Amino acid sequence: MSVTPVHPRTEPPGDAGDLSGFGYGQQLRRKIGSYGSFAAGFSFVSILTTVFQLFSFGFSFAGPAFVWTWPIVLGGQLLVALCFAELAARYPISGAIYQWASRLGGRGWGWTAGWLMIAAQMVTLAGAAIALQVVLPPVWSGFQLVGGDSSLTSVTGAANAVVLGVLLLGLTTAINAIGVRLMSVVNSVGVTCELVGVALLCVALFSHAERGPGVVLRTQGVGGHGYLWAFVVSGLMASYVLVGFDSAGELSEETRDPRRTTPRTILRAVLVSGLGGALMLLATVMSADSVDDGSLGDPARGLPYVLTSRLGDTLGRAFLVDVAIAVTVCTLAIQTAATRMVFSMARDRVLPFADGLAKVNPRTGTPVRSSVLVGVLAAALLLVNVGNAALFTTLASVCIMLLYLAYLMVTLPLLVRRLRGRLPAADGLFGLGRWGVVVNVLAVVWGAVMAVNLGWPRAEVFDPQGGHTYLQWFAPLFLGGALLVGALAYAVQARRSTATPVDTVDTVDAPALALGGAE
Repeated sequence: MSVTPVHPRTEPPGDAGDLSGFGYGQQLRRKIGSYGSFAAGFSFVSILTTVFQLFSFGFSFAGPAFVWTWPIVLGGQLLVALCFAELAARYPISGAIYQWASRLGGRGWGWTAGWLMIAAQMVTLAGAAIALQVVLPPVWSGFQLVGGDSSLTSVTGAANAVVLGVLLLGLTTAINAIGVRLMSVVNSVGVTCELVGVALLCVALFSHAERGPGVVLRTQGVGGHGYLWAFVVSGLMASYVLVGFDSAGELSEETRDPRRTTPRTILRAVLVSGLGGALMLLATVMSADSVDDGSLGDPARGLPYVLTSRLGDTLGRAFLVDVAIAVTVCTLAIQTAATRMVFSMARDRVLPFADGLAKVNPRTGTPVRSSVLVGVLAAALLLVNVGNAALFTTLASVCIMLLYLAYLMVTLPLLVRRLRGRLPAADGLFGLGRWGVVVNVLAVVWGAVMAVNLGWPRAEVFDPQGGHTYLQWFAPLFLGGALLVGALAYAVQARRSTATPVDTVDTVDAPALALGGAE
């Protein structure tokens, strides 16, 4: 059987009726408006969280000139976002990447994309939660619950990061379980605080500028490898940050009028994040006490050090509190997106323990078991940081490669469909028109190049301390391991599904049987 196609509509039916056209009943509650949808995508990117975490990484490889990598990555990701916006208008279903890839490339193709996305989201969630260690101890020493050095690279700092991260995951799991309305309100308030904080931070730093914008032409830190190499590697910082905008699509079944709302909010999340991040980077290199003394490339100092040294201890700590709020809503958004991905795949009965994971609590209207599972697995991943902080950092880097691969597994079959003239029409909704082929081709090329760049076994990125060859090759090893585990899980679940008679399955609640191939 094939997936129910999307037909053009002159007048939108109710959202629940629209969803039933794909073979799904309305189980989740539609409580999210336009701003809440935007907040879901923006908070996943969370420029305050990720730029604070990763600024020193980018700067250490190319000096102030690494700022130029930001608009390059933004342009590439905007191409991907444009393709996703088209698909969000045609397939407004939870589990966006999995659903889109399944309907464009077939069941096995879509399942692989979904599995890679789940793995990436789990690790990204743990990585976001651990970011509290970067901002809370500098605000107040009492947040260093494990006595000793607060640096993430130290034994005590790594342990304390796990404690703070687990506490945060407990909070976000509870919010997700209570209901999507609470999640959306908390997320929207947090995003508003983050947007205001980014604007005020940029104004404050620019007002304390020590040098002009020409500083971005300086290339110290290149070393003997050549500037092109340093530029490509430092660009990984922006690549790590500008992902997750598709999470607005993950909440399509909980968004009002998603065919029109979600495409706009996906693009807004990318553009606002891109503009805000660019201003933050420029303001930082212009206002830092020095761009030559190594402090900007030091993971223990970096951007938080610029805040406290340039803005004073009190104002600097106030901004760090805002960053902590951003970390919290970022963690919440990632967990929500991962939960909806697990729910969507479980509802199609293509994951182990699907029946339990697909259940929606009738009181809260949320997939509570999926949310708890995501939170527990992310907390378990955090434990890696206690014994080997370098391994956790490497793991967090590799997961971004999986995100780019999952994105590529959407844009590639979309291009094939487009060239064959088989992309479903959606009159009156978002579309690329005559620019579709050009944008789609560039998105595929961009995704392929970045996936290779992210996974390239550079010792400087994956094993900076040296002595652990397996870390240098961790990206291809992890990808192979994830696919192997996924293949085993898929085989087990396929055997169980085969044992279930077709006539005993309600195709509205479990339409996996309709995912036998692309449309």
